[in-house]
Amino acid sequence: MTSIVSTRQGRLEGDRCKEVVGFKGIPFARPPVGDFRFRAPEPPSSWQGTREAKRFGSSAPQVGPVNRIIRTIIGAAGSKQSQDCLYLNVWTPACDRRRRPVMVWIHGGAFILGSGSTRIYDGGRLAHLGDTVVVTINYRLGALGFLNWKSVAGSGECPEANLGVRDQIAALDWVRQNIEAFGGDPENVTVFGESAGAMSTATLLGVPAARGLFHKAILQSGAVHNVSRERKSSRVAGFFAEALKLDTLSLEALQKLTVTNIMRAQSEVSVRIGLDDGMMAWQPSVDGDLIPEQPLAAIEGGDAAAIPVLIGTNRDEFKLFTFTNRDRLDNKKLVERMQRVAERCEYGGEDLHAQLMKTYGPSVGARDPGANERWVEMQNDRIFHYPATRLADLQSKHQPNTYSYLFDWRPPLIGGSIGACHAIELPFVFGGVRSTLLRAGLVADRAAGPLCTYIQAAWLSFARTGQPCPEDASEWPAYDLKRRQTKVLGSKHRIVKDRHQGAREFWGPLIPDGEVRLRSMD
Repeated sequence: MTSIVSTRQGRLEGDRCKEVVGFKGIPFARPPVGDFRFRAPEPPSSWQGTREAKRFGSSAPQVGPVNRIIRTIIGAAGSKQSQDCLYLNVWTPACDRRRRPVMVWIHGGAFILGSGSTRIYDGGRLAHLGDTVVVTINYRLGALGFLNWKSVAGSGECPEANLGVRDQIAALDWVRQNIEAFGGDPENVTVFGESAGAMSTATLLGVPAARGLFHKAILQSGAVHNVSRERKSSRVAGFFAEALKLDTLSLEALQKLTVTNIMRAQSEVSVRIGLDDGMMAWQPSVDGDLIPEQPLAAIEGGDAAAIPVLIGTNRDEFKLFTFTNRDRLDNKKLVERMQRVAERCEYGGEDLHAQLMKTYGPSVGARDPGANERWVEMQNDRIFHYPATRLADLQSKHQPNTYSYLFDWRPPLIGGSIGACHAIELPFVFGGVRSTLLRAGLVADRAAGPLCTYIQAAWLSFARTGQPCPEDASEWPAYDLKRRQTKVLGSKHRIVKDRHQGAREFWGPLIPDGEVRLRSMD
């Protein structure tokens, strides 16, 4: 099995590991440093001789809250950090030009954390099991990747926005040009991602520049409701300038700043926006260029009609973010939170606070799960379940191979209190159930092994054929607007109809076109 391959930039030598060959730290764009900071990615330089590709490249600069559960399940950055971060990694059964299906992973981390080199994303198991080529990528994060400053720029040059998305497109273009040499098929590429990686994948579905670079999409715990309009991206850029004590943002001024100062200002803005509207500051935005309109609208119009989509969520997503929170809610505090949500949001028809209380507020009776559970349920629906349902609704109008899942396996440790939380499906997708869950201090029951096998087989089947169960369509029926059938993945698999009807009916009027309607906060 050869470990040397020729790319358009030069020869690479990878690492042989059991049944696959791994190539790490491959540059897919020129380092975005110095005069190239805050600029769109440019093609990588070529090299002479054979370049060793046995070590991961640097991760993007990042700061953010990482509790123990997040660090161990999702993982922190898997290597040192540097602005010189535009690298990808490839795992292949053989560099023999056999044109295998290709799976390109976009990591999560709220657009401020993460790396394609994180240990849990090792693509070797998937590559071997599915006779598939697996690629993981980096992209610029936070202000370095998602600052849209057109509205607050000075008189000088104003570079492109959405640099993190542009990096993702550059990586996909590199795959199109080079993956055949690694035994992959550039005409059968599946983009898959989790959390911000799934939000990125959904964004790419509606971006004209990404068209033709991938052919299927798997979205885990993320959809297309995290693309800012001009009003929000302008506020973020204005707050960023304030944090840096700059009257206006200019390319020259930003290129002179230290990364430390940029990260500090980035964190200040994240807190400020989070307090204002409870959403992420740093994310893709409509810029009139790369993203000319809300991707949700593009998808609704059929721009992604040719792309089969598999999308789903975990039953207890938000428990990951509340598990270590010692501030336990009572009904009084829950009602106060509901009131603050209602005060921030615009809502047509019935009073929003009354609707919130009716749907998520305290209830009378022995079956009331408690204030904490109700808050988690509301956040599950707002951030994850409703956006996924909305995307499935729109895509299924154009693409018959649209599929939905709900991950429902809960680790038995701690009385199952962490639930089927955000990111807990990752070890099942990449095949690291035993090692990852044990490292996180969680316990896998007897169902975990078979569930891992099933999920990997379904993901690989989808990447190959566009269907998670091509031999028996009744085992996993396609999603449609009539029945909204969803596959529950847990200790026992089953099909349910319109599982998130309540979330759809409540949040639909409040988030009609991809962004929560907020009252003016100026």
